[in-house]
Amino acid sequence: MDKYPSKLLENAVNEFSKLPGIGQRSALRLVLHLLRCDINEVNSFGNSIIQLRNEIKHCCICNNISDTETCSICSNTARNTSIICVVENIRDVMSIENTQQFNGLYHVLGGIISPMDGIGPSNIEIESLIKRVETGNITEVILALSTTMEGDTTNFYIYRKLKNKNVKITTLARGISVGDDLEYTDEITLGRSLINRVFYENQIRP
Repeated sequence: MDKYPSKLLENAVNEFSKLPGIGQRSALRLVLHLLRCDINEVNSFGNSIIQLRNEIKHCCICNNISDTETCSICSNTARNTSIICVVENIRDVMSIENTQQFNGLYHVLGGIISPMDGIGPSNIEIESLIKRVETGNITEVILALSTTMEGDTTNFYIYRKLKNKNVKITTLARGISVGDDLEYTDEITLGRSLINRVFYENQIRP
């Protein structure tokens, strides 16, 4: 006897179970929930996912996701355009924005250097960051990467690339525990770490 009474049900469960953190049981629960929903709600749900995947853009300046060529942060004239906060991914932008303690711009790397995973400097948006510093009126670059071995490696690589560019290079204060990801840090701690940021070179162990 088949595990599922319907091949359509099985296919839907298999697709949902491909999502991170979703096992077969959770996927089945989600699919059965959708079957109980009004058909218009389900169509709206499905169309929103398709539209997201087909129409989402990446900001031509900072690499953040956007509905337009330039994201709402980079196009906001009230932001401080002389400070760039370097983050690993879009979730980190959202985490920092939620603190309401930063009014500069961002640069989303799209990953961090991880030789074990085959990710080197050329696989992430480091060169575009260097060009922004060289061609803009940037006075400070804040390295706001996770305090993991890979995050520290990426921080050091960027520091070496920028240390002679006449720009202040800072990093978050160590209110964030070593090994923590920014997205799991509470807003108060993250906000204080941002406000109390320190010169990166002071964090380098001799």
